[in-house]
Order: sequence, then structure tokens, then C-alpha cells
Amino acid sequence: MLTCLVVVLLAGCGAHGEPEAGAVPEVAQAAPAVPDTLVLSLPGGNTVWLAEGRRAVDSAGTPCFERSVEIRREGVKLKVPLLFTAAIPTRVDDSTFQALLYHDCRPANAYKIGVRDGMPHKVTQ
Repeated sequence: MLTCLVVVLLAGCGAHGEPEAGAVPEVAQAAPAVPDTLVLSLPGGNTVWLAEGRRAVDSAGTPCFERSVEIRREGVKLKVPLLFTAAIPTRVDDSTFQALLYHDCRPANAYKIGVRDGMPHKVTQ
């Protein structure tokens, strides 16, 4: 077992335990540092922001950056769970907005989100 572990660890290294030429450091794969962006203001002091995100690639290999959605009011941040988007959310009414879920750089489903609890509800057509 220990021999297997040593072999696996050394497989990615050169003769002196250094990374092989052309190896891409893991840090290069990190998401870019993009500032949070205010995208929507609603009555009652609620604002909708695009926050940190993730790198994604479509089926043709074209990369994009899908961002998380946050509701903010009075210094409190409420993250919308499991919703990453590459489109700007839109206002539905004074307490609800709609956002498109993106998966692999493509829009998948629309969700309505209430500013009170931040829970997404799939829009059925």
C-alpha cells in the first residue's frame, strides 16, 4: 500500500521531486477574483448581487464564469442556494425576482426567488 502511494506521488514529479515541465499549477485553475456586482434594487432596501462563482465550459469547449446570487439588506447577506447564473436577474414584483440557472455555460431553468427566504422556486411553463 505504501509503495503504491509513493509511486502515485512521484508520478507527477521529475527526477528531483520537482513538477514536470509544462505542469499547470492548481492555483491557475482558481476562479478569477471578480468583485461583487449590484444588479437589482427592490423596495424595502433589498438588493440583489452577483457574487463569487465558478468556471464552467460549454460542450464546444468555450469557457464562461457562472456567479452565485445574493440578497442583501441592512448588512445581512443571504445566498440563494445552488443557483449559479451568467445572466442578470430580473424583478418580478416588490418582493420577488427571477434568475436563470446556468449549467455548463447554458441557461437551464428559470427560478423565482423571494427576498425573505432566498429560496429558489422553479418556474414551470
